[in-house]
Amino acid sequence: MMQSRRMSLIEAITNVALGYVLAVFTQIIVFPWFGLHTNLGDNLALGTVFVGISLLRSYALRRLFARLR
Repeated sequence: MMQSRRMSLIEAITNVALGYVLAVFTQIIVFPWFGLHTNLGDNLALGTVFVGISLLRSYALRRLFARLR
């Protein structure tokens, strides 16, 4: 059975939301190792940009593979 577009979107959003939390946490830990010092707002904003890109990528790939199946 093929996954519906709605379920593809829900899966992509869930995946990206969890990835966002992990990414922001990772940025807070790793950036200082490379001499990058940002505040929480900057980390959240940067994470938001990548979330948008990741959401589009994840949804598009999910739909592509659903169609190929």
